Amino acid sequence: MSELYRFIHAEKANYPIVLLCRVLHVARSSYYAWREGEAARRARQSADDALAHEITVLHLASRRTYGVPRIHAELRRLGRQVNRKRIARVMRERDIRGVTRRKHRSLTRPDKKATPAPDLMGRDFHAERPGTKLVGDITYLVRREALCRIPYAVGRNLEERS
Repeated sequence: MSELYRFIHAEKANYPIVLLCRVLHVARSSYYAWREGEAARRARQSADDALAHEITVLHLASRRTYGVPRIHAELRRLGRQVNRKRIARVMRERDIRGVTRRKHRSLTRPDKKATPAPDLMGRDFHAERPGTKLVGDITYLVRREALCRIPYAVGRNLEERS
């Protein structure tokens, strides 16, 4: 639609605005409203350029890792109140992207031919007294340096052990 308004604005020296609006099926009031909004659009564009500069500085300071949520948090921390969606739009328009983490891949790949371990508990985890049934698991902790595995002891009924 703004292309029509731009065309009317360019041709108003050659033809009357009333005629151009009638031929192009555009309300004259819409054209005048568009024309009055030009200053606001320019002001918004210059504000977006200034915001893009701040975003770029923060993005480079984070070694190109920060995305929209962290950039938004940093700007708020610096005292700048900007809508998160506006930050997302400015970053998208200027192709500024944060680093996304990879999806978690399972480290254990089960052997297709292996027989499953027997269920010694019979899926009954109710114990008559404490310490009679012990179960366990392996917990993975993701750290910066490496992946740590913490095995947790798996035991059976104490009566079966003795």
